[in-house]
Amino acid sequence: MTRDFDIIVIGGGHAGAEAAFAASHLGAKTALVTLDPNRIAQMSCNPAIGGLAKGQIVREIDALGGLMAIATDNTAIQFRMLNRSKGPAVWGPRAQADKYKYAIEVQRILSTCPNLTILQGEAVEIHATPETPNPKPETRRISAITLADGTRLSCRAVIVTTGTFLRGLMHTGEQKTEGGRFADPPLAPSPPPSPI
Repeated sequence: MTRDFDIIVIGGGHAGAEAAFAASHLGAKTALVTLDPNRIAQMSCNPAIGGLAKGQIVREIDALGGLMAIATDNTAIQFRMLNRSKGPAVWGPRAQADKYKYAIEVQRILSTCPNLTILQGEAVEIHATPETPNPKPETRRISAITLADGTRLSCRAVIVTTGTFLRGLMHTGEQKTEGGRFADPPLAPSPPPSPI
C-alpha cells in the first residue's frame, strides 16, 4: 500500500468527496480516508442538493468543475426554483436526487479519478514537524497522519472534512447522547460537560 501522499482528505461526505475529486484532478497524489468507503457521499435524510443559499454554492462548485452537480445531474428526480414568487435575489435552485443512486454515482466517479486512493480507516492523529531551516514552533508543517490501526501516512497537507460527526452530541429533550449518523458513533469522544 502507498503510504506517501501530497494531500490526505479525512472524511467521505460531500465536502470530502469534493476535496478529493478536486485535488486528484489538479495532479496531487491524494488519499481519501473514510470509515466506510461504501458510505461515501451518503445522504443521511433529506436528499436535496441546493436550496436557499446552498443552491448558489452548488452552482459555484459546478462552475469550477466540481463533482456534486455532475452526480446530481446523473441521479436527479426533480429540479425546482424555490421562492419564485419573490425577487430573483432570493431564488434558490434545488434538486431532489435519488439518495441511494447519488452515493453510488459519487463513488463511481471517484473510482475513475487519477491519483486518488480511497482508504478505509479512522484518522486519530495529525503530525506536524518543525520547518527547516527555521525550527520555530510557529513554523511547523503538516507531515503525516496516523490511523487507528497504527498505519502512518505521510503527506504535505491534510484537509479535515468530518462535518457534524466530530464530537457529535445529540439532544433529545433533556437527554444528551454522543453519536453520529444513525447507528454511527461520534468520531471522537466528547469532553465531559463543564460544571455550571
